Parts: sequence; C-alpha cells; structure tokens
Amino acid sequence: MPTQQPFRKSLLALLTPFTLLSGCGDGDNAHSAAQAQTVYQNGNIITVDDAGSVAQSLAVKDGKILDIGSNAATRRYIGSQTQVIDLAGKTMIPGIYDAHSHFTMAGTNELYDANLNSKPIGDITTMDELLNRLREQKAKVGASDWVVGWGYDDTQIKEQRHPTRDDLDQISTTQPIFINHISAHFAVANSAALALAGITRDTPDPSGGAIRRDASGEPTGVLDETAVQLVSAYKPGYTTAQVQAGIAAAARQYASQGVTTASEGASYAPAIAALETAAQSGALPIRVMALPTFGYRQGVDQLSLKSGKVKITGIKDFSDGSIQGYTGYLSHPYHTPFHGDANYAGTARTDRTALSQHVLQVHQEGKQMLVHGNGDQAIEDILFAYSNAQATLPRPNARHTIIHSQMGTESQLDDMKKLGVIPSFFVLHTYYWGDRHRDIFLGKERASRISPARSALQRGMKFTIHTDTPVVPMEPMKLIWSAVNRLTTSGQVLGADQTISPLEALRATTINAAYQNFEEKERGSLEKGKYADLAILSADLLSVDKSTIKDIQVLETIVEGKTVFKR
Repeated sequence: MPTQQPFRKSLLALLTPFTLLSGCGDGDNAHSAAQAQTVYQNGNIITVDDAGSVAQSLAVKDGKILDIGSNAATRRYIGSQTQVIDLAGKTMIPGIYDAHSHFTMAGTNELYDANLNSKPIGDITTMDELLNRLREQKAKVGASDWVVGWGYDDTQIKEQRHPTRDDLDQISTTQPIFINHISAHFAVANSAALALAGITRDTPDPSGGAIRRDASGEPTGVLDETAVQLVSAYKPGYTTAQVQAGIAAAARQYASQGVTTASEGASYAPAIAALETAAQSGALPIRVMALPTFGYRQGVDQLSLKSGKVKITGIKDFSDGSIQGYTGYLSHPYHTPFHGDANYAGTARTDRTALSQHVLQVHQEGKQMLVHGNGDQAIEDILFAYSNAQATLPRPNARHTIIHSQMGTESQLDDMKKLGVIPSFFVLHTYYWGDRHRDIFLGKERASRISPARSALQRGMKFTIHTDTPVVPMEPMKLIWSAVNRLTTSGQVLGADQTISPLEALRATTINAAYQNFEEKERGSLEKGKYADLAILSADLLSVDKSTIKDIQVLETIVEGKTVFKR
C-alpha cells in the first residue's frame, strides 16, 4: 500500500521545471514588494479571458498572477530572488477545473478493486476473463475479505449480459463478492453477499431501484440503482490509512493530467473530512470541490475546513440513472426494447414530486442544487423542480446545474437558459458509448444529439464538460478532443452539428467550470489577480490538427504557483 511520505517526497522532487534561476534582466531595480517569485517567459499562454487573449509571459507572486502580457511587460517584476522559467514556446493554459467526477473513488478503485473494464479502457472481452480477474483478486485479498471489482460492461463482453450470482459463485459461495458496473449505477453480488444483506426472493424492491430476478422469482444478483446500497451497506469500509492512500493515488492521477481543481461529485461528511485531513497533512496537492448528496448531507455544515484546499459547493441529487444500463429516463421508448418491452422508456430514480421537494428545500437554504439527469424525461423533471423553486422564491444567479444533461432537447435548452441553469455535459459518451447509443439504446437521430454543446453555445449559455471519473479515465485532453471531434470508438462521427471549437471546449473545462462553482473571479482563466493554477502542455491545442488533441501531454501542473506534477 502506498504511504503518504513517499508521495510527498516525490512532489518535492518535481520542483525543477524548465528552470533558469535568475536575476537575468533589469529586474534587480524593481522594488522588492513588486518582485515576482516566478516569471514564465517566451510562452504561448492561452489565457481564456473574455477577449481570448494569448500572452507571452506571466509573473507569479504569493500564489497569484502578478501580471501577464509580453516579456517586456513582466521584466520589471524580475529581481534577484525571482525564478525565471523559459517556456521556449511551450503552451500554457489555466489548470483544468474538473466540473464533475468522483475524486476519492478514482483513487480507491485504483488501489483496491479488480479492474474489470473492457476496451478501450481495459482488456476484458469475455465472462471467463472477468471471472479469472476476480480469482486473481481473491488470491490478492485472501480468504476472508470481500472480493470487489469495478468497471464491467455487459455490452462490451462476448456474452452481452451482466454477470450473475451463479457466475460469481464459481469463485466462492462463502466469501462475499461484489462488482460494480462501469456506469456506477449497477452492481452484482454473489450468494454470500446477498445473504449478508438479507436479500431473498421476498425482499421488495427499494424505491428508485430494482433487485433483478429470474423466471422463478429468485434474485439473479444484479442490483439496479438504489438496490446497490442494500449490499454495499454491508461491505466493510476502508480504513483511515486506506482512504488516505486512495486520496494520494487520486491526486497523482489528476495532477498528471493538468487538473488543479477536482470534483468530489457525490460525497458525505466523513469523506470530506478525510480530504481535509489529507490537505492538512500535505498529501493533497490539488484542490477539491466536494458535493454532498441530498440524502447524506448530515454533519456537512459542521465540518471545519481550514486548509483552503477543500471546499463544499452545492448539493447533489439524482433524477434517473444510466442510458447504457436502461435506467436513464426517456420521453420515448428505447431503440432496442428492454427485455422485449417495446414501450419501456426507463424510470425515475427520484420521482418528480420528491425531487421538487428536495430542490425547493435546498433552494430555500440559499444553496446550489446539482441534479444528475441523463434522459430527456429526467431532465424535464429537473427543470420542473428548478422552475417551481424559482417561482416559489425567486433567486437570481442560483446556478443550479444538470449533471450529464445527455439528452437535453432544444426546448429544454431554452428553458435552461431562461432559468439560468448550467448544463454539464458528459460529452465523452460520444466516444465510449456512442456506437452503442446509436445502434442499441437510442437510434441514430437521438444518439447524434447527445451532449448538445453546440446548441448550448448558439444560445450563449455557459456550459461545462466533464469525465465523470472513474466511470472513464481522467483525461481532459481526450475530453476536449471528444467535444471537438465527436468520434466514436469505431471512428465514426456522432452528431457533427454538435461539435465545438477547441477554444470553446477548453473554456468548458476551465473558466466555465469555475463559474459553475462560483469561482470565476478567482480561478479558471489566466488574468491578473487570479490564482496561478496552470498547466504546461506538449503542444498548442488550438493550432494542432484537431484529431491529435487527445495525444497532447501535460508536462507540468502548477497549483497556486507551486509545481505539483512534472512529466
């Protein structure tokens, strides 16, 4: 298990980027109060400011941008103690501001779960390969611990089905086995895990979920949506040391991809407290915006967050589930019927009445609401709830958000603009699931409109794009590439009329994401007075062949003027 101390040492070892120590100009004449600690020169600095400016040099003092402009403009801030870094034409952008992911889970999954992903993320192609991976995990954890896996995809293996309790029982009938679907909206438990949770043929389905059953009425082991919690509640929690190691692992992942602010997209008080512990110990080099879920926000307001690296944003709730799991809530039936039901259009995870009550409560508290919604009917319910809240208590600039917004229609985008709602698009769906959305779940017409970023842009709306890590890897350059190209894994364009420019995609991962969290005056663009959250790239994403954006590497990540990663 990784420890915190080596991680801290490795960070210190990174503090040598393209450096040239200095006093190499007329800056020794500058007054010491105006001297920068670091000046970057000779760069291609994409500021993402309102004017779309590109600068040559940037000066940093006390973690903030002292000035930005030409080499000549920042030379006056160079003194005898200033570190001058020659970018040699390299591209600098604002640090990536993650609009939505699950930060801590990304780390704990990496360290403690069997990787069951199929291509293009992993290598599982058959049920036998999946089971063999779990056998390897069983050997790793021993004969008593739970065997846990993450990322299986029923549509990406030869058998084209979910594993069942019978499959998992081949590995053990006495040791609990519990594996999560790549969408994070389903799980499968073996007989031992089901028994621990007391799940039998007589157990009723929970509200907002389902226990899948065979023809005889026996549970198959597959659990949908809220039913997952019936078993996960019995899974032993991570130790304090394991959680801290997971946070450190996630920090390495994110920092290596240029992320300076991460999202803890569905959290609760103890998890947020663990992040603060990591921050205070020095093991959390980047910032994290935590989003407590509506049902688990007890104690959140009593947390003391003093590090400045962990901040609580709004409240998270769920309207539906996952389209690729047939739990996304659509206004019209799925393209390929679910279990032969030609009228099936998915279901609400939280019904409209309850969702409206949740939103109104949070809205009246003066807080921001961010609701997960994939299907267009789920989005309609969310907009109903937001509209009702604003009608009851008008609150300008609430910035309520719809997370994923995958099936947002033109009229729904009109409603979002009217209400000031921010759509946050999981645009990587076009790459990872685009072919299956077109051929299985939605059909060509609906699939071509998923994540309608161009439609939002044409309305002058602020929108964000995100990875939803660990659902897919934290790869912001691939995220931007996907928004620009909308290519599927088979290389086909899915909805050419919804592509956006590289600059607009970059804005959606920087300044717009900061805006979503009410931080646009402090972060998200490279402007005088803002925090020096920076990323240095191997190429200019605005000028390279757009098909190669995903291949751009992050060379260095800087948080408030301090390097936290160097390739």
